[in-house]
Amino acid sequence: MKEKLDFYLRRFTTLEDDRRAAILKELTVRPYEKGTLLVRQGERTSACYFVLAGCLRQYAVDEEGHEHTSGFYTEDQAAAGFKRYGVDEGSPWSLVCVEDCTLVVGDLAAEREMFDKHSQLESMVRRMVEEYLGRVQREFAAFACATPEQRYRTLLRERPGLAERVPQHQLASYLGMTPESLSRIKKRTILT
Repeated sequence: MKEKLDFYLRRFTTLEDDRRAAILKELTVRPYEKGTLLVRQGERTSACYFVLAGCLRQYAVDEEGHEHTSGFYTEDQAAAGFKRYGVDEGSPWSLVCVEDCTLVVGDLAAEREMFDKHSQLESMVRRMVEEYLGRVQREFAAFACATPEQRYRTLLRERPGLAERVPQHQLASYLGMTPESLSRIKKRTILT
């Protein structure tokens, strides 16, 4: 699994083989079972994750007890809270393994030490965050202007296979609709 990480190091840095190997040796890669709660809403945490295999779901529970899915993270995606400055009120969402997962586990508190030790890592992380933020901005703009059916079709095109990996009620929540509406849209999509 560390071969994937080496790919990112080669893509985003000019580090020599021995430096990349040293970084890879320092990283923690752990397996997690389906259903493992990594972050609980309201909990203070400095953990961050990079998905090597599996699927994570980010969601929040409102005052009435309803879950609202705000993200799915699959292979080659990072799941981290970017709220690092000011008063830490705890995570606004929970993060759970939808499938068995293999994750790189990081600690935002130890990030500065890693950056000081391996200076190109900061540049690499910045470039990865810029790519991620650009993608999120495009997705949000498209989501806000789209009908529920367009959202579903976009998901099928942009994230092939995700619809088969997660429960329908979670997918419906992510797309901003009821499970019944998603079921009707899926039927229409199959017919066209």
